[in-house]
Amino acid sequence: MKYTDEKEFNTANIFGKGVDNVAYAKYFIGKSYLNPLTKLKDDPLFISNVTFEPGCRNNWHIHRATSGGGQILICVAGEGWYQEEGKSPVSLEPGMVITIPSNVKHWHGAKKDSWFSHIAFGLPGENTSTEWLEEVDDKDYENL
Repeated sequence: MKYTDEKEFNTANIFGKGVDNVAYAKYFIGKSYLNPLTKLKDDPLFISNVTFEPGCRNNWHIHRATSGGGQILICVAGEGWYQEEGKSPVSLEPGMVITIPSNVKHWHGAKKDSWFSHIAFGLPGENTSTEWLEEVDDKDYENL
């Protein structure tokens, strides 16, 4: 379900919008929010709810790992997009699960006319890191 009204979306976003995602703002077009659900240093797996305002998306990026690693997204509210390099974009709705293998170039974010949230699980692995790349082309995004 698309949400253009922020208050209506916040009611549907059961894990909460969180706070401005200032630490990663330079890797996003538009405004995003982060609500950590586990503690980064205390828990074995870092899990957070990431919320995107309409039109917000992150840059192309790669979750690097020499073994293991990658990311899992569970869509929880609103509608969004996910795309791997060289593949067609995937329309995201609540209940969908996206498994992103390590070393795969991709991006994800909200549709231009809807708020969107997903739970992000950074998977454990060896020598893990995130390589942030170029912005998603505005023309390509607008044509989705």
